[in-house]
Amino acid sequence: MSKEKFYITTAIAYTSRKPHIGNTYEVVLTDAIARYKKAMGYDVFFLTGTDEHGQKIQEEAEKAGITPKQYVDGVAGEIRAIWDLMGAEYDHFIRTTDDYHVKSVQKIFKKLYEQGDIYKSEYEGWYCVPDESFFTDTQLVDGKCPECGREVVRTKEEAYFFKMSKYQDALMKHIEEHPEFIQPESRKREMVNNFLKPGLQDLCVSRTSFNWGIPVEFDPGHVVYVWIDALSNYITALGYEPDAKKTDLYAKYWPADVHIIGKDILRFHTIYWPIMLMALGEPLPKQVFGHPWLLAGMDKMSKSRGNVLYADDLVRRFGVDAIRYYLLSEMPYAQDGTISYETIIARYNADLANTLGNLVNRTVAMMNKYFGGVIQPQVKGEFDDELIACAQEAVKTACAKMDEYKTADALDAIFALARRSNKYIDETAPWVLAKDENSRARLGGVLYNLVESIRILAVLLSPFMPETAKSIFSQINAKATDFDSVKEFGKTVAGESVGEATPLFARLDEKKLMEEIEAEIAAKQEPAKKEEEPEENFIGIEDFAKVELKVGLVLESKPVEGAEKLLVSQIKIGDETRQIVSGIAKYYDPSELVGKKVVVVTNLKPVKLRGVLSEGMILAASDKKELTVLTVDKDIPDGTKIS
Repeated sequence: MSKEKFYITTAIAYTSRKPHIGNTYEVVLTDAIARYKKAMGYDVFFLTGTDEHGQKIQEEAEKAGITPKQYVDGVAGEIRAIWDLMGAEYDHFIRTTDDYHVKSVQKIFKKLYEQGDIYKSEYEGWYCVPDESFFTDTQLVDGKCPECGREVVRTKEEAYFFKMSKYQDALMKHIEEHPEFIQPESRKREMVNNFLKPGLQDLCVSRTSFNWGIPVEFDPGHVVYVWIDALSNYITALGYEPDAKKTDLYAKYWPADVHIIGKDILRFHTIYWPIMLMALGEPLPKQVFGHPWLLAGMDKMSKSRGNVLYADDLVRRFGVDAIRYYLLSEMPYAQDGTISYETIIARYNADLANTLGNLVNRTVAMMNKYFGGVIQPQVKGEFDDELIACAQEAVKTACAKMDEYKTADALDAIFALARRSNKYIDETAPWVLAKDENSRARLGGVLYNLVESIRILAVLLSPFMPETAKSIFSQINAKATDFDSVKEFGKTVAGESVGEATPLFARLDEKKLMEEIEAEIAAKQEPAKKEEEPEENFIGIEDFAKVELKVGLVLESKPVEGAEKLLVSQIKIGDETRQIVSGIAKYYDPSELVGKKVVVVTNLKPVKLRGVLSEGMILAASDKKELTVLTVDKDIPDGTKIS
């Protein structure tokens, strides 16, 4: 009887630079799910890889003085090394520069063109190089990219476009009929309300302003743009080619059971990708799961902020399984998680050293001390039923949560068993039982229950912390190590001998370790360069006089639909009321602004932001971590001029 298949993928990593720990989280999450599914008896195919084309890579290669292929070879090798370091057991690592992928993408592009889904036209608009995305005037926020806040460049070029609107209704119908297609639920609402319902624009799918990409065979000078190139990897990795006989891999594993991706690329995977598949006449993936971000404090990691943490640095200090555990236990299902050296150390000491490590070490040491390492028969007594019930609940809950990809919840259930086992030691007090020869059988039963509880813990932990699970199995000499064996309590074999007690996780000295880390970071930083004072750093009074500032009373404020950073406010300025759009939604609830007297620039040229007219600007101060609107602290009439 053949096993049920399970095809799981990560998003392919962009080869512009070394991935930070936030990027690495995705492959660890996917690996844990893949390992769990294998343990449950599925025939798993786990795909990951690298996205290696685009303008940004071409520019980085030019800066480095090497060819784009040389550049991506280096970064792709670095990415693969990090994936391997983190214990990812993928079945295939695809690179979009692989010959088979290039040929298939060219055939896909040609097929879509010949059947009328792609047409040639001209594009003019704003382009964000880091995000590789085009935007209209109304989509920009304060003249910058609405996705990442960086500068955009005006671009005009000949391009091919994909008729997205042709498949819009079919996609809406699919989402309605398959409520599990986009997860979590909040992500689905965002895609439907912000992108599908307002109507889809045709998608630019070729470029002529750079040449590092897959050439369009029938039109030299054009290269296939990122979406068709990168997204197609999920099927080209299985040997897919349009209008050709399906390969055994494709026939077996497609459609994918789940694409694991970051929430920032959800639109491309839940709108662009399924529409491409519809146009090709291929089945859609069963689910797209948009995981949250791993933040450094309150901010997304970026080199410019200086808050980037890398997997290899963390592993060097804490070990692979400790970092895997932190990533998988820290990230909620739908909200962003956070990471810092301090929080890693705290969780390491509390969960790994104290709760898990101490439990295993004490139990094995007591078995060796009191019975020469030989596991005694199970003898029932007080507190046993509670421990057994907790073990059974841990198995049930952990498996149910992993079926929903809720790794943090699964680990909560597993560590609840570890804590209950430690409590069981305190309740039964083996050291007291050891003093009474009449209690020797009961002492053996207590230690049996602890070894069995630890065995179940190790089985449940194996998808998350594979090397730790192996170490535990070795220390207790476990014979039953598969998931079938945890369906009931009592698979540990009496008469077998445990191994030596070896600490799993030594407790960390937080103060000493943080001093070492801070010294290392300081040593890596370049000496601060003395800033040169510009010669002309002043303006005249006539320049300042050009800016008209007045006091405004906020009458009403609400979010701008489809723009999470923007609020639109109605502001009374003397005898008139103006509508002003501000990028302050991250820092203020709309109700907080109502009734405030704010400082407004009133002689700015009106502009549209995300299609909403803005007739001025509210002044605010920001230190990149916090933002505060400038207000008037005395009861001065609105409309009063500020000078």
